[in-house]
Amino acid sequence: MSIHLLRGHERFQAEFATRERTFLKRLSSEDQKPSTLYISCSDSRVIPELLTASRPGELFVVRNVANVVPRAEDPAALSAGAAIEYAVSVLKVPHIVVCGHFGCGGVKAAIAGKDRVRQYPHLHQWLDYVEPAATKAKAAGFVDEELETYAVEENVLDQMLNLISYPCVREAVDAGTLALHAWVYDLDGSLSVYDARSRSFQPYTAQLDRDSERGRLEAEAEAGAEAEAAS
Repeated sequence: MSIHLLRGHERFQAEFATRERTFLKRLSSEDQKPSTLYISCSDSRVIPELLTASRPGELFVVRNVANVVPRAEDPAALSAGAAIEYAVSVLKVPHIVVCGHFGCGGVKAAIAGKDRVRQYPHLHQWLDYVEPAATKAKAAGFVDEELETYAVEENVLDQMLNLISYPCVREAVDAGTLALHAWVYDLDGSLSVYDARSRSFQPYTAQLDRDSERGRLEAEAEAGAEAEAAS
C-alpha cells in the first residue's frame, strides 16, 4: 500500500474537500460541463490541472505516452477516440488542447530509434505514432537539444492533424463551435502556444496580449455602436 498517497488524500480532505464541500456536492449532483478536452502526456511531471490552475470539473483529460492521438480509422484509436467523441459530441466542449512537453521520454525514444525498446512490445508499437515527428526533425538537420525541441513540437502538430480525422471534431470545427490548440510545456514551468500566423510556437503571454487587445477593440467598437445608436 502506498501510504504516502493515502496521506496525500488525507491532506486533500483537510485542505480542500472540507472547505469546498458545497462545491463538491454541486459537482456530484450535476452533469459535468468541462470547458476543454485536454490531451497530454502521461509523464508524472506534467499535471494538466496544476499547470492550468483548473478546478475539478474544468478539464476532460486524456493522457498517454507522448500525447498521441491515433487517427479515427486506426484500431488503436478505441480509447482516445471514445474520449474524443464523448467530449465533443456529448459534453460539447468548445476547446481541445494537445499539450506536449520538452523532456518527453516517448519523443526521446523515437529519436533514438524505437528498436531500442523492442523488448517492450506495446511501447515499441506505440512509438510508430511518434516516429514521423522524429524523422522530420532529423531530416531538417537539427541535432541535440534543437532536435528534441523540433520533434516535440512537430509531434504535437501531428496529433492536431490526427484530431481532424474524427468526423465529430471536423464538423464542430467547421461549424465554429470548437477550437483546437497546440501547446508545449517546459518542465521549468514555462508554456508555449502555437501561433498559426507565424507558424511557430510562441510564449503563452503573446496569446494573452493578443486576446487583451482584441477584447479592447471589441469593447471600443461596442461602445461606439451604442453611442451612435443613442444619438
